[in-house]
Amino acid sequence: MDGTDEFTGESRSLPDWRVLLVGGASGMGKTGVGRALARRYDVPVVEVDDIVEALLAVTLPEHLPQVHFWRTHPQAARQAPESVVERQIAIAEALAPAIEAVVANHVGTDTPVILEGDYILPGPATPEGQVRSVFLHEDDEGQVTANYLRREPQAGPQRHRARVSVLYGRWLAAQARAAGVPVVAPRPWQDLAGRVAETVEDASTRHCSPDHVRSQMMSAAGVPVPR
Repeated sequence: MDGTDEFTGESRSLPDWRVLLVGGASGMGKTGVGRALARRYDVPVVEVDDIVEALLAVTLPEHLPQVHFWRTHPQAARQAPESVVERQIAIAEALAPAIEAVVANHVGTDTPVILEGDYILPGPATPEGQVRSVFLHEDDEGQVTANYLRREPQAGPQRHRARVSVLYGRWLAAQARAAGVPVVAPRPWQDLAGRVAETVEDASTRHCSPDHVRSQMMSAAGVPVPR
């Protein structure tokens, strides 16, 4: 699809989606893939972490207790991995309306963007809409531990964190598959961006409209969805 740059007046080719959601747990390669895809499609990347930081800056813990949880309860990160995963899911559900607003804004203003982060929830696949999703999942805890060590060598082996990531990633991957959203294995790293792009470009039946994204997020949060 072609568009015109409002500043230069030059025409440029736009992707046939307006929002590409790249989800998955921490340590799966989302950031690197997001940057590679941004270069491929010539679109910006928005990190969900930035949305979180913005919300933390303009709200108080009593306004959004789930979003503030890791700051108000830093010791909770050392709890059993299963408990940490439950908290991660609760935070993702609390962030759903904010992510939905960003998605709707880019669709409404016809400005393509890649949105990546740990707290993106899978939406059900649908052939309509301009929002596509792909999730990354690595199920090998040893590999995720190595990923963290490569990225943060000063912290040493982060086995507990890797365990949390794998468990949370399994939950996200299961939710994605149930919704018909593609799940891609990160390895081999060398062609990951290409495989994700191919998946996105070929999966015309795996689009997610903003209404469907909202419906899935509300359902995950236990909120009745209007019919």
